[in-house]
Amino acid sequence: MAISEYEIDLSRYIEHSMLHPAATVEQVKHYCQQADQWRFPCVCVYPNMVRIAEEELHNSRTQVCTVIGFPSGAHTRATKLYEAQEAVDNGATELDVVLSLGLLKMGRSDDVYQEIAEIRELTGVIVKAVLETSLLTDDEKCLAAEICLDAGADYLKTSTGWFGGATTDDVKLLSGITKGRIGIKAAGGIKTPEQALNLIRAGATRLGTSRGVKIMEERDAMAD
Repeated sequence: MAISEYEIDLSRYIEHSMLHPAATVEQVKHYCQQADQWRFPCVCVYPNMVRIAEEELHNSRTQVCTVIGFPSGAHTRATKLYEAQEAVDNGATELDVVLSLGLLKMGRSDDVYQEIAEIRELTGVIVKAVLETSLLTDDEKCLAAEICLDAGADYLKTSTGWFGGATTDDVKLLSGITKGRIGIKAAGGIKTPEQALNLIRAGATRLGTSRGVKIMEERDAMAD
């Protein structure tokens, strides 16, 4: 039986993201307060705002996520390792790590594997591998997904949002590969309850969006 759209609790899927490059401390605190109010599973902020978010959410169930190698992924492995460890030391419990897509396209699968595996082993926190699906062929998406599964990633994330957004086709593709073994985070361009619900039905277990509150308010208005 199909699940009614009103049986899906959107709030438990939404990662409230404040990744505007000009974000201020007050804006980050406001996003943290909203995430706590709506009981979103986490907020996602830049590394320089992790400690601020951790302090704001210290007594909350909402977790602090940050981005590593964002947005291009074209950082050295040592840089990403340092960035990841510093983020965890500052209070991050989830890391969105952008893959080195150049390495993937050059066939250097072992290097891509090592990067994710080392960050996962070093930090011991939840690692979401960002595939940037709009820049990959379907074959490359499948390869990247298999590498990240083997490396111990906890989630596959579709996009940073800088080069294209999440699509239901990509979520379905990744869901078919992972078969529920790890989570799938759809991110990029999610603005409406309808988009969010379609991505969840396609297999997304998290949704990264800066419009989480507006999505919830529109959803509540639809239910009235």
